[in-house]
Formats: sequence, structure tokens, C-alpha cells
Amino acid sequence: MKFLLCSIFIFSITLATAAPTRPNIVVILSDDQGWGDLSVNGNTDLSTPNIDSLAKDGAILDRFYVCPVCAPTRSEFFTGRYYARTGVHGVSNGQERLNLDEVTIAQTFKAAGYATGAFGKWHNGSQHPYHPNARGFDEYYGFTSGHWGSYFDAEVDHNGRIERGKGFMADDLTDHALEFIEQHKESPFFCYIPFNTPHSPMQVPDKFYEKFANAEIKQRSSDPGKEELNHTRAALAMCENLDWNVGRVLEKLKQLKLADNTIIIYFSDNGPNGWRWNGGMKGKKGGVDEGGVRVPFLIRWPGKIPAGTRIPQIAGAIDLFPTLCDLSGVPIPKTKPMDGRSLKPLLVGEKKEQWPNREFISFQAGGKNRQVSVRSQDFRLDPTGMLFDMTTDPGQKQNVADQHPDEVKRLNSIAQQFISDVTPVLASAKDRAYSVGYAPLTYLPARDGEPHGTVKRSGRAPNCSYFTNWTSTEDTITWDIEVGETGLYEAIIYYTCAPANIGTELELSFAGKSLRSAVTEAHDPPAYGKEQDHADRDSESYVKDFKPLSLGGIELAKTRGLLTLRAPKIVGNAAVEIRYIMLMKKEK
Repeated sequence: MKFLLCSIFIFSITLATAAPTRPNIVVILSDDQGWGDLSVNGNTDLSTPNIDSLAKDGAILDRFYVCPVCAPTRSEFFTGRYYARTGVHGVSNGQERLNLDEVTIAQTFKAAGYATGAFGKWHNGSQHPYHPNARGFDEYYGFTSGHWGSYFDAEVDHNGRIERGKGFMADDLTDHALEFIEQHKESPFFCYIPFNTPHSPMQVPDKFYEKFANAEIKQRSSDPGKEELNHTRAALAMCENLDWNVGRVLEKLKQLKLADNTIIIYFSDNGPNGWRWNGGMKGKKGGVDEGGVRVPFLIRWPGKIPAGTRIPQIAGAIDLFPTLCDLSGVPIPKTKPMDGRSLKPLLVGEKKEQWPNREFISFQAGGKNRQVSVRSQDFRLDPTGMLFDMTTDPGQKQNVADQHPDEVKRLNSIAQQFISDVTPVLASAKDRAYSVGYAPLTYLPARDGEPHGTVKRSGRAPNCSYFTNWTSTEDTITWDIEVGETGLYEAIIYYTCAPANIGTELELSFAGKSLRSAVTEAHDPPAYGKEQDHADRDSESYVKDFKPLSLGGIELAKTRGLLTLRAPKIVGNAAVEIRYIMLMKKEK
């Protein structure tokens, strides 16, 4: 595996301590929050005064574009490049991993002397060297995949080790971010808070949900027949919880007298995760229409960005890397060309009148439904070739292609060139194993494995699932892995086992080496999560508390192959349920 681990990146940026005048950076990213999920954008069914204040005291970008789904937007923010160029081509099964030769914004700011921390949903790779601690973040607390099954006292990754969080996850993430800010108040810091809400499951503390439990929702989806009101009520409550947590961040910056020297950004990763009010735009999460990719964006830097600025020019996630570098005086790495451009002229009014026209590409790489749409300042060309005047028709109801044939031709040419450029990258990214041995601990979750025979996942979405229904000695579970260092590794499984199945034997094998061990202790907890849901689940698994069991040591060679788990002896009607295999390097 070729790891240009961008330690080579520490390339052209001087490692000297950053000048004390450089601003702190706080980037807050919400998950599945639509443009219409803020009161500043006209939603009267909820109140988001803290988030809204960023627009009052800074700037709001009216037309800000991200990707149709989660992981791609994150990669565009991290690299300043369209996600299809970076190896990301989906949201699970390894498709969310960011190529290792990409330089991240965190690596760039860390090299410039910033303390770096991330608190929340990572979603660009789990095992080192894809893990956030290997991509520029000194401190990480959150979860690395896409979906999570429970938001209360949740299982979290803290710098590569699994821990148990405390309380509601968004509150817990904020607590850790505030600790980080407090610890680094004397020097520049880059604090990234990618919240997990209002992504499903639709869970939120009662004190936020009570307002909406029986509320009349006055502003409805433009297609109200598709709207699920319980889902909408929960989403709005989750957004008010986000606003409360943003208020906590703002208050901490004020208390520490850091507010004036801190750039704070708030945006979302895609359109709303349900049919609800969204300003009359067409589409939602998962699609490349306006409603699927246009999201709220607010930025504040007192004394530098004029208060109350409203920017109509189109912009997007690919612009944030060069913009933050430009605003803070951090050199942009001279590696791969960025698709984004610095928004500084628009934000501070420098040569604003010379801002050139541009286009944004919205791309959905998933499966057979590959779609591309191109947005100019005034028009959107959709995947079917229809053209819409977005200044007068945000709902994309009137096809104006016949009136603007030259624009159709121009935008279609951009779309075809983009597909031609990224197709080889997408193809090469599909053949990647999961990396083992690049850190002292490697967790291989069920999400990254493949069930065979009667074994199945506990939920439709792989991300937080576990393997269950293991009923035959012919069944196997495999992980396609590439070991970075030959050596002895202790193999620890996280399992459940009913009392009737005690004595079941498990065998783990790789590249001609194997070990075998019996399960001698029952651990059969119930699944939970449903009791906290305020709406039906989309695809997340319910969760269980799994128990670790050491199978012993296994010699892993530096090679690629299938790590295979079998149950050569099953006692009773089933073997075990599996959440993780953890591989821990043993000292030589």
C-alpha cells in the first residue's frame, strides 16, 4: 500500500510556531440539516437565535453548495477538491475513505502551528492511516462511520480507543470541544465540530422535544403528502438542540476573550433527511437538485467580516480550505490543484466587483444511479438535461432549455468533462483493503466485514451494525485486510452469546496462520435504542453492549488477504454475535 502519508506533506509548510495574531478557527458542521431548518432562513416553526447570530454579526452566503450525502462533503471540506477526485465514492463499505495522498486542512493548520481537534462524526475512514488522528487532528472524540444506532451514552472513539460517552451525543461532543478550546486558549487552535444531528435515528433530549411533540407544523414540505410529521418534529427539536450547543461554544469564546480573534463557521453536509419545509426548493438529501445540495452557511469574524453581510454569489464546501488559509495567513499546500477558491474578497469586500462567474458540480457517484448536475450563478442543468432558471424557479418546475440552448451546451460540456476526469479515480478507489497494523490498535467493525451463509447484519445500513443469525458451521465472516507490519497480534472479539450457546468455538485465520478458542462466558444483553426514537428508523441498527474476549495471538504477515472468522463448533442453535474484531500489536 502506497502511503504518501502526508507526513511528506510537512513538505512545503514551515513548522515554525504560528504567529500569535493568527485567528483561531472553529468549524461547526451539522448532519442532514436543510437550508430551511434555521429561523434565519425563514422557518417560523423553530427558533435558532445562536446560529442566526452568526449571520447578524458576520456573513451569510445565500447560495452555498455541498454534496448530496455526508462523507463526500467532508472530503471536499478537508481537501478543497471535488470528492470524486479524492477516492471517496460513497458512505459505507470503505467507500468513504479519503485517499492517503490527499493533504487535509487539518494537516495544513497543524503544520502551521495550530492545535487541532475534531469532535464528532468523521466519516472519511476508520483504521489508521485513514483515522482522524492520522489526518492532522491531535485530538479526536466521536465516531468514524456514517450512521450511529444510539445517541445517549453512546459508544465513541477517543483517539483510536473505544469508550463510552456521557449523555446526549451532541451535548457530549460539545463538552469535549469546549475542553479543547479551554486547553488551547493561549495559542492558535483549529477546532472542528461535526455534529451527528439531525441525522437519524431521531433522538433528542425530552426538554427539546416537548415543544414539538404536539405542535402544529405550519410550514410544510412543498409536497406535503410525502412529509412524515413525527420525523419533522424530531428534526426541528434536534436543530434547536444544535442551536443550544452552538450558543455554548459562542459563550465559551466570549468568556475566554477569544471571540474577536476567532473565525467561526456553521454549515451542513447535505439537504434535509426528510420531506419538510425547505424554501420551496426541489429535492432533499441524496439528490443533486437544489434542495439536496444547497445548505445554510454562516461565518463570523468580528472586525474583519462586516456584520450583516449577505453574499449572493454561489460558493461551496470546496472553497473553505483555501478561504480559511487566506483569511488566517496559512500557506496553501502546493500539492494537488484545488477546485475551490478563496472567498476572502467576498467576505471582506476586497475587489468584490471583480468576482468572476463560476459553476458548481453536484455529483452522486452511487451505484447505477450516477448523476451529475451543474449550477451556474443563474441556472441549474439537471441530470436529464433540463435547464432551470434558479433566480425565479427554485422548485425547478419550468424547463427553459429551449430558450437557452447555448447555456445547456456549455453546462453539459462541463458535466461531461468532469465525468471523464473522475471516472479513472473512482475505478481505482474501489479496490482497497482495510488497513491493519498502522497503529497499536486496529478495530475491524462488522461494518467493514462481509457475512457469508446464514449470517446477516442487524440493520440495513452497515455502519453501526453487528453480525447475527450465525447458525451453521459452514458460515464465515471475512474482512479484506492489508497488514502493514508483520508481527504477533492479539485478536479480541466483541461478542454476545446466549447461555445456551456457551462452548461454541471460534477460529480466526489469515495467510495460513490460525488460532482457535472457545466461548466460555455468556453475555446476552438486549438490543436498545428504539425506546429513545421519536420517529421510525431509516436504516440504522439498534445496538447492544458487546463484551471483549481474547482469542489469543496470531501471526499476521505483511500482505493482503481475507481475515476469516469461522465457528467450527456451534453449541445450541447459534454461535455468537460480532460487533468488532480488535487486533492489538504485541511487543517483540
